[in-house]
Amino acid sequence: MKKILSIVLLFVATISHAQIKFEGVVTDSLNAPLELANVVAINKVTNGLESYGITDSEGNFKLQLGKNGSYTIKISYVGMKGIDDLISTLEADITKNYIMQPDNMLDEVELIYEMPVSIKGDTLIYNADSFNTGTERKLEDVIKNLPGFEINENGQVEVEGKVVNKLMINGKDFFDGDTKLATKNIPSNAVDKIQVLRNYSEVGQLSGVTNNQDNVALNIKLKEGKENFWFGTVTAGGGASPENELYLLQPKLFYYNPKYSLNFIGDLNNIGEQALTSRDIRNFGGGFRAPSRSSGTSINLGDNGLGSLTNQANALEIESKLATGNFSYSPNKALDLSGFLIYNSSRIFSRETSFVQYTNPDLGIPDESQEESSRDRSDQVLIKLSAAYKPNFSNQIDYDVLGRISNDAQNQNVFSSVVGTTAQFNEVTPYSINQNINYYYTLDENNIFAFEAQHLLRNEDPFYNALLVNDPNGVDAFDNTAEGLGLDTSLTNYDLGQNRRIKSNQLDAKLDYFRILNAKSNLNFTLGTILSRQDFNSNIFQFLEDGSQFNPTPLINDGLATNDTQYNFSDLYLGMRYRVKTGKFTITPGLSAHAYGNKNSQFGVTYEENFFRLLPEFETRIDFKKSESLTLNYNMANNFTDVTRLAQGLVLNNFNSIQFGEPELQNALSHNVSLLYNSFNLFNYTNVFARAAYSNNVDQIRGLTNFDNVIRTSTFFNSNFADENVNVFGRVQRTFGKIRATLNGSFNYSKINQFIQGLQSVNEGYTQTYTPGIRTNFKVAPNLNFNYRYSVTNNNQGSRETKFVTNAPSVEFDAYVWKRVTFRTNYTYTNQDLGNGESQSFQNWDASLAYRKDRDAKWEYEIRATNLLDIDSQVRNSANNVSVFTSETFIQPRFVTFRFVYSL
Repeated sequence: MKKILSIVLLFVATISHAQIKFEGVVTDSLNAPLELANVVAINKVTNGLESYGITDSEGNFKLQLGKNGSYTIKISYVGMKGIDDLISTLEADITKNYIMQPDNMLDEVELIYEMPVSIKGDTLIYNADSFNTGTERKLEDVIKNLPGFEINENGQVEVEGKVVNKLMINGKDFFDGDTKLATKNIPSNAVDKIQVLRNYSEVGQLSGVTNNQDNVALNIKLKEGKENFWFGTVTAGGGASPENELYLLQPKLFYYNPKYSLNFIGDLNNIGEQALTSRDIRNFGGGFRAPSRSSGTSINLGDNGLGSLTNQANALEIESKLATGNFSYSPNKALDLSGFLIYNSSRIFSRETSFVQYTNPDLGIPDESQEESSRDRSDQVLIKLSAAYKPNFSNQIDYDVLGRISNDAQNQNVFSSVVGTTAQFNEVTPYSINQNINYYYTLDENNIFAFEAQHLLRNEDPFYNALLVNDPNGVDAFDNTAEGLGLDTSLTNYDLGQNRRIKSNQLDAKLDYFRILNAKSNLNFTLGTILSRQDFNSNIFQFLEDGSQFNPTPLINDGLATNDTQYNFSDLYLGMRYRVKTGKFTITPGLSAHAYGNKNSQFGVTYEENFFRLLPEFETRIDFKKSESLTLNYNMANNFTDVTRLAQGLVLNNFNSIQFGEPELQNALSHNVSLLYNSFNLFNYTNVFARAAYSNNVDQIRGLTNFDNVIRTSTFFNSNFADENVNVFGRVQRTFGKIRATLNGSFNYSKINQFIQGLQSVNEGYTQTYTPGIRTNFKVAPNLNFNYRYSVTNNNQGSRETKFVTNAPSVEFDAYVWKRVTFRTNYTYTNQDLGNGESQSFQNWDASLAYRKDRDAKWEYEIRATNLLDIDSQVRNSANNVSVFTSETFIQPRFVTFRFVYSL
């Protein structure tokens, strides 16, 4: 790997040495510098774009040009006559200034050659073809070429360090703005412009009275000829693997015109290429945002689905089916209708081995080896309908309804060196209906009203079954737990079952009044409420050998093995914010008064708490320049738990994790401070983003855990010990001609007070990660993307300390040869030092080779290979507040597939 790094650095140095610097200053006839003037260099031989730049606030520009060449320099600026200048380069750098003359006859700049990047107000516009190299196939390939853009590990698009929360195609929402679905499926040859909408507000009436500086949206402008015609791709293919025949069918079809749009994405394959995973579907919010998101109150309704379903990257076998449809329709200028339907089905088989060491050897918890295999089944359906009516600027009403239903199941076989063999089965068929209605009314230029309400109805019904081997005449690791649960211990197995049902009903609504005092300040008054009810029922039972059910009476937890709990929560709040701009500062202090009501009823007893609390907040933003800012934010928040932590009866999370709740739990209070710095310099294409956040949690809800062998029983309480968390993340990115260098760094510190076997201890964790990278963007030459991830994780768990050091270099290479052949490959090597002189490593290598007659060809033929080295498994080492574990996850073998791609 050192050789690869040396080659990459030598390659970059060679390219850099072959260029000279052309710089200067652009001014007007009065010698005043012109900011944001466009400077373009056209190669006289190829007639192609060689380099480009935008002047800074001092009128400076800087271009990288090849040595011994001839170039046409074109300079343009609104209201000025354009400049065309011919220069020739030798071996030395060139400095030349330009003076532009007024041209009052022109209202707009007429560009002979389109600028790769341009600015219009708060909108940054990238011309896709200026950055494309010919190997792009999907929107994500285009985005990775753009300066200031990143696609993070979750598949989300980040621009200038900010996560994009909405993506549109020709101004129309694409599946409610989901960026992952768009980047993985929109064909690259349909993309003309990528517009970055900074300070984005979905409600134009509120754009001037709210802080939108962290809101970023993308609008993808399609190329001419794509409107009023179907476009997209249909991919079909097959192949072979050691055990199965492989197949793939992926139709992706799109239609856009000014009045309506239609999108269809399908996927049927058994090679592990999933456009959306089951986890993506569960996290798919459909564009819903809670009205109380900035009120200072957070109530957790819990998630009782199968969150443990296997991640596709950790699977041996994957079969997936996806069918999605999205439409938008505008019958007139005032009304917009839209909706989508998503059906996702997956079948996954996985296998993993692990070794677990618990935190304190003195507590008598034995080390445990596990071997686990799992078969997961997931079928999910989402449907959403939306309507937006805006008859004039003063009125806007929005309505959305989102329904989801799923049927998930998991069969697991677990062998434990302590407990023995266990078969587990989980199944849940939850459904939910979420409705949202918003109304915005502008009374006059100084008074604006906004009403937002959201209602959630959710039903979850998880079923759990575990079958453990029992020796009636011997001693098993599960015997003490079985006796505590009140099970019949005379049988040859323990066949446990549990039914649960959780019903949630929540209304979240608020009314905002904005009073504009003057051009630089306004007041915001908010009256809001959250009303929530949860009903929780559960019972534990044992299947006997004759098939009948036995309802045990536990010897622990006062004999409570069932739950029938009603939990009601209310928050009535009144808030006020004052927003003022003074010079470079935007200051927004705020205060909200909350009247809380908590009540839960179970086993004939009602527990009730009512209290009042003031929650302050404060934000200050300094705009050093239009694209450079520093933001300080502080808020105090009240965090409330869900019903399952209040319910007193026993609950099986699984056979080796049992919990019971505490009905008198109180809320946790958190103090949160963050500092955000953001700078994007178009003069030298330098992007700097940094965020530091600190949280201090008071009365945090923590677990009291006791182990019997490796079987834990937990309950909850409000800890008097404050937990703390510090997060720091930074990114520096700069473009040098055709080379882009990036450095990412992050640091996380967490302090958690834990209580195990009746003893309190402090768990401290430190993680620091640094990822330098170099990426090229040549039009003709092959391109490289080299990254090196270095990560150190330290955990202090009382009497046990662990340290993991990870080194993971990776290389991506792509080449567009003879304007017909596309070759792409990526390789990653991961090594983890365990801190005891031992280390573990694994490799990933994928490649593809595709042929098409030219860029406009309808047909493309591709051969693709994954896991070329045929690696059996991946290793992972990590630590939490309870244990340290090492795992080996078995992955899919080498797959080779041949594909046909037809482009519409």
